[in-house]
Amino acid sequence: MTLGWGQILRLGLVQACIGAIVVLMTSTLNRLMVVELALPAVLPGFLVALHYGVQLTRPHWGFRSDTSGERTRWIHRGMAMLAAGAIAAAAGVIVIEGAFAAGLALSVAAYALIGLGVGAGGTSLLALLASATHPRRRAAAATITWLMMILGIALTAGIAGRFLDPFGPMRLMAVVGTVAGGALILSVLAVWRIERGLAAAPAEPDAVPFREGLAQIWAEPAARAFTFFVFLSMTAFFMQELILEPYAGLVFGLTPGQSTALSGAQNGGVFVGMLIVGIAATGLGVGSLRAWVVAGCTGSAAALVALAVVGQMAGAALMPAVVALGLFNGMFAVAAIGSMMALAGRGRGGREGTRMGLWGAAQAIAAGFGGLAGAGLADLLRLGLPDADAFGAVFLIEAALFAAAALMALRIMDDARAVRPAGALVAGE
Repeated sequence: MTLGWGQILRLGLVQACIGAIVVLMTSTLNRLMVVELALPAVLPGFLVALHYGVQLTRPHWGFRSDTSGERTRWIHRGMAMLAAGAIAAAAGVIVIEGAFAAGLALSVAAYALIGLGVGAGGTSLLALLASATHPRRRAAAATITWLMMILGIALTAGIAGRFLDPFGPMRLMAVVGTVAGGALILSVLAVWRIERGLAAAPAEPDAVPFREGLAQIWAEPAARAFTFFVFLSMTAFFMQELILEPYAGLVFGLTPGQSTALSGAQNGGVFVGMLIVGIAATGLGVGSLRAWVVAGCTGSAAALVALAVVGQMAGAALMPAVVALGLFNGMFAVAAIGSMMALAGRGRGGREGTRMGLWGAAQAIAAGFGGLAGAGLADLLRLGLPDADAFGAVFLIEAALFAAAALMALRIMDDARAVRPAGALVAGE
C-alpha cells in the first residue's frame, strides 16, 4: 500500500509544525536579541549557523529510522527535541539579559537541540514520504509538504507577532511554549497509525554499524552524484538569501518596508512555481522531474542575470526580476524534492532514510555556506566596486552555479520521473 492524499496532507502538517517552531528561533528571537537586547547581530547569526551545522547528523537519524523499522518513533522524538529546544531558546533570551554567560550557554545548547530535532524529525518524515508515496504522486507530495511548511511559517509569524506585543519575558515564554507544545501535539496526532498497513522493506538489524551503512550508500554512484548536485544547486539557491534586501536598499533606495514587500513578492513567486510543478507533473502528467529541475535551474540563472542587469538601469524592472527568481526557485525546489523521493528508494533496499539524511546534510551545509558566501563576496567586492556592480557580480556567480546545476541534472537524471547516473545500472533492474 502507498500513501493516500489524506495521509500525505497529514504528513504535510508535520512539516508545517517544524516550520512553525523554527521560524520563531531563526526570526523572532534573532530580532529580540538585536533590537530589544541590543546584542551584536553576529550572535544570533552564530546560533542560526549552529542549528544548521548540527544537522550534519541527518544521515545518522535517517539510518536509525531505517534500521529500527519504524519511522514514526523518530518523528516523535525529533519533534519532542525541537519543542524542548524552542522553549530553552526562549528562556535563553530572557536569561542572557541579566547573566550573559549563562544565557549564552543555554542558547547554544538550545539551538543545538533544535538542529538535532529538525534533523531527526524532518529526515524521518521525508524518508517515510519517499518510501511510501506512489511515483506519480511524488511531485504533488513534495509540493504539499513544502507549501505546508510555508503555511506554518506564515501563520506562526503573523499570529505570534500579534501576541508578543507588548513584549515581556513571561509573554515570550507563553507564546513560544504554546507554539511548541501545540506543534508537538499536532504532529503526534498527524502521524498516528499512518505507518500501519504500509508495505515496507524489512529493517536491517540494529547491530549494523552506522559508518558501514553510510559507506554502503556513498558507494552507490547515483546517491553520491545526487549529493554533489544537491550541494551545488542549494548553494546557488541560498546565496541571494542575505543580500537581496540590502541590494534593493543600497542600489534602488527602497525603504525597509518596500524591501520587505519585495521579499514577499519573491515568496509569492515561489508559491506559484511550486503549484505549477505539482499540478503539471502530477495532475496533468506534463514533464518529467528532470525537465522541471532543469527548467527551474535554467530559469533561476536567467532571473539572476536579469537582477544583475537591472542594477545598471532604472528600478522599474526590479520587481519582475525578483518575482521571476521566486517562480523558478519554487519550480526547482519542488522538482528537486520529488527527485530525492524517487532516488531514495533506488539501490540497496530499506535505506531511504540514510539517503534522505545524506542529502539533507548536503542541503544544510549548502544553506550555511551559500548564505555566508553570498554576503561575504558582496562585502568584499563592495570595497573596490560600486554597489550595483558588486551585488551584480555575486548574482552572476550564483547564475553560473545554477547553470552548472542544470547541466549536472541533465547528466545524472533520466527522463522518466526517476534519477540515476548516466549509463549506470540500478539494483533490481
